[in-house]
Amino acid sequence: MSVDADIDALAARDLLASAAREAGVVALEYFRPGARTSAQVETKVGGSPVTAADLAADSLLKRRLLDALPEAGWLSEETIDDFERLGRRSLIVVDPIDGTRAFVIGDPHWAVSAALIVDGRPIAGVVHAPALDETYAAARGGGATFNGAPLAAAAGWPPRAAAGPKPIIQAMAAKLGSPIEITPRVPSLAYRLCMAALGAVDFAVAAENSHDWDIAAADLLLEEAGARLIDGSGEPLLYNARQVRRGALLAASAAAPPGLIEAFRAAISWRPN
Repeated sequence: MSVDADIDALAARDLLASAAREAGVVALEYFRPGARTSAQVETKVGGSPVTAADLAADSLLKRRLLDALPEAGWLSEETIDDFERLGRRSLIVVDPIDGTRAFVIGDPHWAVSAALIVDGRPIAGVVHAPALDETYAAARGGGATFNGAPLAAAAGWPPRAAAGPKPIIQAMAAKLGSPIEITPRVPSLAYRLCMAALGAVDFAVAAENSHDWDIAAADLLLEEAGARLIDGSGEPLLYNARQVRRGALLAASAAAPPGLIEAFRAAISWRPN
């Protein structure tokens, strides 16, 4: 498949889904529901954990996806970024285990996240939660699915349920003047954003310092489900830049009233540049 010459979003989605499921099988070999992982665990610079399962899944994804998409660049949480990707039109973005802390302690809310970026935006994305047997998949113009069924984001107003950091959501609720039920902490950010695409919550929030590998696949899933992922500017996110760390983000239905974005901006103290 040559994405630069002939972009096929549906084929790319299917490729990502197949690879993500294979990576999930690898990770599950080390996963122990309700108990500590059998994988060796180390601490990366910055204090976050990495396991042998992360590295094994990352290696599989890199081999599988770059073999199929040799013209694409590569960006992964578990691979050193050499910025060679910046000269490429297309980019594969993966997080082999999003929610490693959950994985380590036996919490099933972790996911394999994979996206294909072309010209700065995702055209295919998959978030696969192996321990929950859940797969979210999307192709640009081809819709979004959850285990094969169409996805549609919630569009109710006022919002009644949300997922994300409690202080931000409480501040938004105060601004909106409406009580909002906060979902218990979801360790995987990709999975949390998918909850908004699924309509399980009215909106989801990511605190600042998320990275492109956490969000790229879910971004497209949200868009194809009738929602959007934005920062305080309200504009769509662009990918394959040198900086991959993000500020606070909001995932909500594209039909949500402007008041929701205004409440989000107030909660994160956002100011225009």
